[in-house]
Amino acid sequence: MAENGSDSAVRRLLVVIPNWVGDVVLATPVLAALRAHFHAARITYLARRYVGEIVEGGGWHDEIVYWPDGHGLGREWRTLGLICRLRAARFDLALVLTNSFRSALVTWRAGVQRRVGYAREARGWMLTDRLRPLKRDGEFVPAPVLPYYIRIAEHVGCTVADRKLRLGVTAEQEQAGRDLMRHYGLDDGQPYALVNPGAAFGAAKCWLPERFAAMCDRLHDELGFRAVLVGNARTEGPLMQHIAGLARTKAVCCHDPSTTLGSLKVLARGAALLVCNDTGPRHYGNAFNIPTVTIFGPTHQAWTDTEYDGEIKLQMPVECGPCQLKTCPLDLRCMTGLTIDRVMEAVWEVLRRHGVRARVPRAESAHTVA
Repeated sequence: MAENGSDSAVRRLLVVIPNWVGDVVLATPVLAALRAHFHAARITYLARRYVGEIVEGGGWHDEIVYWPDGHGLGREWRTLGLICRLRAARFDLALVLTNSFRSALVTWRAGVQRRVGYAREARGWMLTDRLRPLKRDGEFVPAPVLPYYIRIAEHVGCTVADRKLRLGVTAEQEQAGRDLMRHYGLDDGQPYALVNPGAAFGAAKCWLPERFAAMCDRLHDELGFRAVLVGNARTEGPLMQHIAGLARTKAVCCHDPSTTLGSLKVLARGAALLVCNDTGPRHYGNAFNIPTVTIFGPTHQAWTDTEYDGEIKLQMPVECGPCQLKTCPLDLRCMTGLTIDRVMEAVWEVLRRHGVRARVPRAESAHTVA
């Protein structure tokens, strides 16, 4: 182990997992490398309950401990119980991938001997090893999050040689995914495209529903792909149903029953294409080598860049963006300016990159493409 001991000295490792779906997938190369490097250690993840399904099946950990749900005094009381549980485990090392004050506080109060993370949110005094985030003129510089996590791993002597995103699938997830495919008739051999029209970040991240519907029709008419709408049924279900209702061709709406983050792995693995906003499941495409078209609005591409050549990222160059706002105070020009034709051009192009023979699309426009 680098700097403060040997690898054999770490018998119990705690890893505080990111809170956002996309960030968890982006962290998977680090999680896999930590398992290989600390192969003799017992590795425990501290995570939000809803992201547990993402890391299950990877074989990178021995146990998951979940943050308490809820709010108020009840959650604070349960957090004390969490601290006691972690203290009893007597961890030698904690790698804090999250940036919150609370995550550093819990590892400190749990008595973890060595606590490694970024000195942010006034929490540096609770960490034994403080890394400095990249800033310029007092502001955080947009930079890919994967190298951000890699710095933490490398600080403790763990080399991350393979930066490919990856996802494991448990037997239960496999069964749940296959059941969904049978339920929606996706196991008949017809190619399908996953369409994820929502985003947890906020409405400003979402392309227009009527354009998603028209794109579903063109995927069917031009490529013979069945459009399959997926998302969080509780928060995105009405949007998915609205788009399915607008589509002229039959778009499958996975609303009831809905996908979970675990069963979605199976559907993504078998998809011919993924089209989505800048949202967490976008990175499933990378993990399973699926041709992916990602529509960006107010968010900066640099935060989540992985250099995956199987993805085309579309973003309108506007004078007010990328603003990182959840709700647009103007006219959402970064989304309204992105046409259906341009998205379909990107679809044809990304399929060609994956070896699918297709006609030449319309002439390239002036939109930003990466």
